[in-house]
Amino acid sequence: EKFVSVYGTEEYLHPDMYKRAVLKKPPQRAYGATVDLWSIGVTFYHAATGSLPFIPFGGPRKNKEIMYRITTEKPTGAIAGIQQQENGAIDWTYELPITCRLSFGLRRLLVPILANILEADQEQCCWGFDQFFAETNDILYRTVIHVFCLPQAVMHWVYIHCHNTATIFLEEVFRETNIAAHQQEYFFEGHLYALDPSLQIDNFPRNTENCPLIMLNTELEDPVVLRYRDPALVFPKFLPQIDVLADYSTAKDVVSATYYTLRIAWSLLQCQELVLRGLYWVSEALKTECLQILEKRHTMAVTLTCLQKQETKTLLLYEAVAGECETSELKGLAEIKPRLQSVDEDLSRCFHCISHHRAIVWYLLSEVEKRQNQMKDDRSILKMEACLDKMQLIYSQFKKAQKCPRLLYNEQQIHKLDKVNLGHLAKKVLSVFQDDCAQQYQAALLAHGTRMRKVFKMRKHLKKLNRSLTACSVEISGCWDYLYKVLDELPQRVLQDKMTSAPPSSQDYLKQKHQAMMFGMQELQEQMKVVANNLKVNNSIIQRCTGSGNSLHSNLFPGGDCQEATLG
Repeated sequence: EKFVSVYGTEEYLHPDMYKRAVLKKPPQRAYGATVDLWSIGVTFYHAATGSLPFIPFGGPRKNKEIMYRITTEKPTGAIAGIQQQENGAIDWTYELPITCRLSFGLRRLLVPILANILEADQEQCCWGFDQFFAETNDILYRTVIHVFCLPQAVMHWVYIHCHNTATIFLEEVFRETNIAAHQQEYFFEGHLYALDPSLQIDNFPRNTENCPLIMLNTELEDPVVLRYRDPALVFPKFLPQIDVLADYSTAKDVVSATYYTLRIAWSLLQCQELVLRGLYWVSEALKTECLQILEKRHTMAVTLTCLQKQETKTLLLYEAVAGECETSELKGLAEIKPRLQSVDEDLSRCFHCISHHRAIVWYLLSEVEKRQNQMKDDRSILKMEACLDKMQLIYSQFKKAQKCPRLLYNEQQIHKLDKVNLGHLAKKVLSVFQDDCAQQYQAALLAHGTRMRKVFKMRKHLKKLNRSLTACSVEISGCWDYLYKVLDELPQRVLQDKMTSAPPSSQDYLKQKHQAMMFGMQELQEQMKVVANNLKVNNSIIQRCTGSGNSLHSNLFPGGDCQEATLG
């Protein structure tokens, strides 16, 4: 069924309806019910941004012909067009402006809908109602996962279906942050949160804007400054003359601008709080990692001490047995000592590096605590709220006054004083925001970038230390295996050489000496096996205690000193 009647606000009308209703020109074609989709698109845009999508110079009510030309000449995919100068070109935009309060995740879903319903050609380009409702319902049926990107210092709202898995979630985060899935690490409520790729969104922990998942990128990034329109551009100008109608409108705009300023101030404050919370969690994780490396290093140091003692005993034993004979085994034993010495030096460097990193972690934690206490004492938002309360009282008085355009002399003086006070309050709000909120936010971002560089540098060094300890472990295992080997092979080979070169009368004596020596070596091997078994048990105990890092930390390092402990 085709419709020919016209009803609606002209800025929201489809171009075909606008031509007939506003320009009073006969329509060249009939229009169907899908013209309402254009009006819905304009409504969506207005609700999201606070302004109309198509604005000619001077406004749509003063320049109707240009208004019609903007809507009919709109390029495919554009969602807004503004003429900045009289008879000037139209500036087309394909994204929502920074004044839009919607999250990036919702914008990414909404822009394609706007682009496809703000089309003048109903038959060729514009969506139908079925597709429109399918796309909008797809958004409504999604759940929101709040993710705060710590390196960027930006909050993200990830819109995703409940039946999707963590793999799809990581891909959605990549679309919003440009951080690859394999580079994303998550923390939640103070703990590292490992995402199982098959985990469904329904089973994610319950998170909110104030308690989001905090994401850490494995690659260093600079913080991203929150984009917002300068509140100084939002506050209206005050006219000197008394005009109750104009003053009422100005007071209303001032109150609205103050609400906007407060909203931006709360956003800046929330960002700083989440930055400190995330940095605290990451610092605690680094502290735990340092403790684990120290435990690993200590276990290896104990093993190394036992191995050095066994190496010395073994070398003395076989030097006595071999006499002046030079064998490959004895050369190998002589090479063990410098290898063990090199491992000992690596473990010593590891201890000093970890002590240095622990000092940095304690510094970061103290800085976070200090900044949190400063934010608790901050009164900037309370000052702006107090100004807002006074503004609303003045606005209420102006609202009453605009009903009586002619004021008595005393009322005029009170009205004039209220207007002056309103101007002073507006300046105070702007001053508090710019001097306190905005400057503190900028300083916080600068400090956050410096701290995150320390964090990433430390994480990089800790990975190197882990690789170094792994190499030391392999070296210790190689030396240990070699000692077992020479204990099994070298004595009998040396003794056989002596028995071959000895006269028959001394062979009985050598056999007795061989038996005694074998008994001694067996005893030495048994001692080494007992030590190895104790070390294995000791290591397993440490691994089980890793979860209770704080208690073990206090036992290993009483008083918080970076001193080497002895594990019993």
